[in-house]
Amino acid sequence: MTSLEVLDCEDIAWFRADPEMPSAARGAAATLARRIGLEGYRASEVALAVTEAATNLQRHATDGALLLRVLRTPDRAGVEFVTVDTGPGMADVEAALADGTSTAGTLGIGLGAVARLADVFDIHSVPGRGTVIAAQFWAREAMAEMAGEPTSVASGLTRPISGETTCGDAWAVRVDPGTDHDPRSGIAPSDSSPEPAILVMLCDGLGHGPMAALAGEAAVTAFRRSTARHPEGLLRDIHTALRGTRGGAVAVARVEPSAQRLLYCGIGNVSGVLLGPDSRNGLLSAPGIVGQQMRSLRTFELPLKPGGALVMHSDGLTERWKADDVPGLLRHTPAVMAGQLLREAGVRRDDAGIVVVKGAW
Repeated sequence: MTSLEVLDCEDIAWFRADPEMPSAARGAAATLARRIGLEGYRASEVALAVTEAATNLQRHATDGALLLRVLRTPDRAGVEFVTVDTGPGMADVEAALADGTSTAGTLGIGLGAVARLADVFDIHSVPGRGTVIAAQFWAREAMAEMAGEPTSVASGLTRPISGETTCGDAWAVRVDPGTDHDPRSGIAPSDSSPEPAILVMLCDGLGHGPMAALAGEAAVTAFRRSTARHPEGLLRDIHTALRGTRGGAVAVARVEPSAQRLLYCGIGNVSGVLLGPDSRNGLLSAPGIVGQQMRSLRTFELPLKPGGALVMHSDGLTERWKADDVPGLLRHTPAVMAGQLLREAGVRRDDAGIVVVKGAW
């Protein structure tokens, strides 16, 4: 896979910690693994790992939840689970991953065995605050053909408001392969780059429930179909697509690793942050509602700093989060970073959505 590889995500379901959670998550994981074509033994390994993670949450975590979803490359599919809890956290993660370590009441295989069963595994825990785990499972032959871990430079999470099964927040990411300038691309010749770039979008559909979800889905579809390469061109295409919906707040970013720069354009209450090892730069959005009332667009440009990450989230997450409260955050995968920030800042009673781009520069 290239250094700018991205994986498409299809969320299946969130499972909240309760006595029925392990069995429900196990059954859903086994069914999902078989549905996407994982062979029987590998599907059973997925179910075993999900059961261990879910049982750990149910027995020991505070306000724990597990997300089950499908990951896709152009020709392969895998299963990912992400767990998020608000405590108590682990003082020694390495010890928790050691062989023979298992918490009371689980299957007894331990987190170390879960890590070995997974093709990609990441865990980050902050004592007193909470733990996030992300694990991917692919067919064995797929791993051999992909010649390396199927990592992605971007990942995100969405979570519906309590009482709803659909979420109005949605995100998408794709690679601009970096072709020569095309006048239809929405990017000026002086701004065009022949090098690959990452395009990322976050939409917060107005309100909650199915109608808000329709706006989010329309934004994702328009983003993926658009031939525009610049945030402003993409926002115009999304604006057109959302005219028959409630509309929403939308932000689009273009990450150019070769030029070491970020281009960002947003409308409405979506927050963007360019996070560095020792810095935090907020990204501005203009007032308006995409699909209904959108003023003149303005793109902001910022330099990319090595070791940093782009974070975009809806107002379902408070802007008051601090990276210093989550030590070591930038050392982890985008999925785990997204989970930790959702845990840290997703305190409002609202749909919540966050996407993180990291490792592209």
